Amino acid sequence: MFKWVRILGSQYPGFWVLGLIIFALQEIPYMVMPLFKLSANPIMEMRESSVFLDICEKVLGSSCIVLMTFIVHNDAKFFSAAAEKERLFFCIAAGILLLNYFGWFLYFTGHQSVAVMLIFIVALPPLLYLFVGLWRKNTALAITACVFLIVHFVHVSENLKIT
Repeated sequence: MFKWVRILGSQYPGFWVLGLIIFALQEIPYMVMPLFKLSANPIMEMRESSVFLDICEKVLGSSCIVLMTFIVHNDAKFFSAAAEKERLFFCIAAGILLLNYFGWFLYFTGHQSVAVMLIFIVALPPLLYLFVGLWRKNTALAITACVFLIVHFVHVSENLKIT
């Protein structure tokens, strides 16, 4: 992990390679999707309900990735889960990632209900970013992830209604 000059409080622009790895882990289902012969793929075939929500969703999602990867806390190490809160938030983030994989397993095996998609595939990635932000004391990431959760959930819900 690298950090440069302080920007706010104990937050620094820097580079946290594990943030990039966490993002890649969250994207694995999209990477392997072409290997599956899905009879239906509603997530990839959704019609767009709102250009405004689409832009907001993309900006917020990208911002989460940038904030997770390029903002570091003063006392942060490459990996730390020494303090009780760090362990808690890390375990929640890891559990969220596993639940996301479970949701994708359901999706790939044909269980493509709106509930499965909204809970496991739509809500969990922003929650992952939220708990990574809490684990890493990255307030900007935690706040952005909360807004991303709302926008992402509403946007996909609306897209699924018209599809």
